[in-house]
Amino acid sequence: MYTLWLGNRNYSSWSLRGWLAVKLAGAPFEERMVALRGEGDPDPANRAFSPTGRVPVLRDGDVVVWDSLAIGEYLAERHPGLWPADRVARAWARSVSAEMHAGFRDLRDDMTMCVKERVDVRPWSPGLAADVARVEAIWNEGRRRFGAAGSFLCGSFGLVDAFYAPVAFRFQTYAVAPAGAAGAYLAALLAHPWLAEWQAGALAETAVVPTDEPRVVYRDKLAALGRL
Repeated sequence: MYTLWLGNRNYSSWSLRGWLAVKLAGAPFEERMVALRGEGDPDPANRAFSPTGRVPVLRDGDVVVWDSLAIGEYLAERHPGLWPADRVARAWARSVSAEMHAGFRDLRDDMTMCVKERVDVRPWSPGLAADVARVEAIWNEGRRRFGAAGSFLCGSFGLVDAFYAPVAFRFQTYAVAPAGAAGAYLAALLAHPWLAEWQAGALAETAVVPTDEPRVVYRDKLAALGRL
């Protein structure tokens, strides 16, 4: 049985990716929850199970995998169907997953994941607007090129969708409403049973991390706009 260490469901986008990867694998696993601390270094106690002190972390016997993309690739080696079977679709899915893993700095900084919240922080910075536009372009391309067999980027739900699932929660939180195929994909992601399960867990949490709370981060801007 796998063991998966996770952070708070309300805030931890990387934990969501790792958790969805294990759900996709279909193998039994034990969850161990770790409270996030916000800014600064992770809790030193986390190094008992995580080389970096961060989550998610997957343990499989004597194997430890401590990065969400690495977790996905490790599981894809052991369980079929996490990446598309078609070579072209698989290359595209891996590329846009790696792009999300490595990039979108303004999206991460300006739209922290906070599943419980609903707030509009427009006008956006140019960098954030560019990141949102790039996400919408990826979603439209995936649906157009590879999505005919289902509702997700490459047809059926897979690792590439796991990497964009936190963006769906961010868009829900910050009132981002893509048009066309990207909008339909956003709705499909939010309606997926696993995202509904994650959201239910997030809504049940009581811990607050101020550095990830939009109404804390954007307090002055929202007050000036009359949106508090």
